[in-house]
Amino acid sequence: MTMAMGALAVLGVAVGLVLLWAVWTYQGPGPAAPKGESTNVILRQGAGVGEVAATLRRSGVISAPSIFVAAAQITGSARRLKAGEYEIASHASMASVLDKIRSGKVVRHLVTVPEGVTSEAVTDILMKADFLSGAAPVAAEGTILPETYEVRRGEDRAAVLQRMMDARDQLLATLWDRRRPGLPYQSPDQAVILASIVEKETAKADERPHIASVFINRLQKGMRLESDPTIIYGLTHGRPLGHGLRVSEINSQTPYNTYLITGLPPTPIGNPGRASLAAALDPPTTNDLFFVADGNGGHVFSPTFEEHSRNVARWRAHEQAGKSAMAGK
Repeated sequence: MTMAMGALAVLGVAVGLVLLWAVWTYQGPGPAAPKGESTNVILRQGAGVGEVAATLRRSGVISAPSIFVAAAQITGSARRLKAGEYEIASHASMASVLDKIRSGKVVRHLVTVPEGVTSEAVTDILMKADFLSGAAPVAAEGTILPETYEVRRGEDRAAVLQRMMDARDQLLATLWDRRRPGLPYQSPDQAVILASIVEKETAKADERPHIASVFINRLQKGMRLESDPTIIYGLTHGRPLGHGLRVSEINSQTPYNTYLITGLPPTPIGNPGRASLAAALDPPTTNDLFFVADGNGGHVFSPTFEEHSRNVARWRAHEQAGKSAMAGK
């Protein structure tokens, strides 16, 4: 009897020690990261709790897969583990690892599309994002909304591109429904064309509505837009020209040369951002028909050619003074 009680006592102590070890293993500090301060682990879609535990063990994130599996089953997390890429800090406890995977706190990657870039450039951006998969086609010009998009590792590039296009469609539909009455557009697509020109004419968001009003005034009067960026797009399809416009280029016969054609070019010349789309669809009412650089990163506007000529002369004097100052250094 005494021996049996002693054996039970020893067994009880052993069980207690095992439980203490299990609790410590689950809640205490985990293994050090093999490299750096954290380890990234990718859990595939459809992986069961056993596979998840094995993947974490191979990655050096946990030391006891059996305890992870038991904890996931006891807490009801086994069927709620989410696939994706996870960043696990060095020495993270198994409890925190399980919570992160159950909560789906995956690593988020960002893809940024700058305002005004061409659709060809957007495809280049997507193809260079090595955390994405698949191939992305070149979308029609002007159909993408430039923004920063959150993506997951392994997400299909074509699907990300479609998200960008859906975002533009949704925004354009809202702006079109709220557009200012009397604008010279036959369709939302024409508004996007003008917005893409506005985008290229200034980097200052607060100037875009005023510039849009100038182009709209010119369209309504049957005047040519005479926008330099449209010439460049017709020559290079949006790539940098590499030099100032030459007379021969201003006289180039392309469908995009708004010095020679009347009205809008056939397509957008890039992908306009939110501010330019809003400016093209709700511009202020002005009498201005001209604008020229003011030498300080902005533009000066005028309603008459005579006033515009004076503004151009001032800009050229400012530009020449700048060149002379640089030559003297």
